[in-house]
Amino acid sequence: MIKHLHIVSWDIPYPANYGGVIDVYWTLFHLHKAGVQITLHCFQYGARGPQHQLETLCRKVHYYRRETGLKGLSLSLPYIVSSRQDTQLVFNLTVDSDPILFEGIHTTFLLNSPELANRIKLVRPQNIEHEYYAQLATNSPWSLAKIYYGLESMLLRHYEKRLKSAQAFVTVAKQDTAFFELKYPNAAHCYIPSFQSNQNVCSVVGKGKYHLYHGNLSVTENIRSVKFLVDEVFAGTSHRLIIAGKDPTTEMLAMQTDFIQVIANPDDAALHQLIQEAHVNVLPSFQTSGLKLKLLHALYVGRFCLVNEDMLVGTGLDATVVVANDAVSMRNAISQLSAASFTEHDAALRKETLRPYDVVKNALRLIEFIGSL
Repeated sequence: MIKHLHIVSWDIPYPANYGGVIDVYWTLFHLHKAGVQITLHCFQYGARGPQHQLETLCRKVHYYRRETGLKGLSLSLPYIVSSRQDTQLVFNLTVDSDPILFEGIHTTFLLNSPELANRIKLVRPQNIEHEYYAQLATNSPWSLAKIYYGLESMLLRHYEKRLKSAQAFVTVAKQDTAFFELKYPNAAHCYIPSFQSNQNVCSVVGKGKYHLYHGNLSVTENIRSVKFLVDEVFAGTSHRLIIAGKDPTTEMLAMQTDFIQVIANPDDAALHQLIQEAHVNVLPSFQTSGLKLKLLHALYVGRFCLVNEDMLVGTGLDATVVVANDAVSMRNAISQLSAASFTEHDAALRKETLRPYDVVKNALRLIEFIGSL
């Protein structure tokens, strides 16, 4: 068993309230619980500052400034990588010879550093990043953001050559595993789904009084999903839809009607209650990258879950959701599900389907994998 591990995170992973930082935080939590000592290195930017909670899980926490804006730009490196450079990080990683887990391609600037040449280095990709940014470009209206996403995608595709210095890849989604196995055949590979807060299915039998979409409401992908639901699925119906999540846009707040409600920045307890009490968690996606943690949250906590195929890619969770790929199909599915009750049988099927996502067992698998390198 490994005794100590360095983890490098692209952001401060607490509070664990969006996308990949949920995976990072609960990775720390479950590795700590399994007896692994952790030195955490994280880049600080935006409104997030040092968090005492992380000190309860880690032997040491180091913070590094991320150079955002023009200072972080490079003509040859992706912005998500070039803006995360720090000479102090090299020093702090070389105080011992223990393994290093780079969370996200964002953190891998030092992967080829001579000072780390003899170290065990693992990369935990949250997406196939060049594909993720290409999809963001496709889904964005014409703007500077669209141009940025396109350029970042090209730089990321070129940058992937530098990842050959990693001894191992620990992927969050099955389709990502296949990509990295083909791209880096000399490395070791392990598929371990994203870590998250839920260990047991706590779905409540019966019926709810509303439908729910939840997510980070400021990101392009989720903004498109909300507009799709409001304009094409729920428009003209009497079904109640609640949209809940982080930082909704002004346009989204203006979408509210007698049947559509937007709840901004609910805390963990409030979001848990919203998911659990909903009749249907409606979660369309227009990107196939990575693993959608909001899907896992809805399956562990909520009743019925209605998604499209893009949300399911690589998850193996098809048996426990209802799938609809266009607005008409979603409308019909919502009408049918509104008449149904969530049963003990539904909950039992969900527990069985979610076995591969057992966070305790997956933490032990990760420890064993790192120890085998």
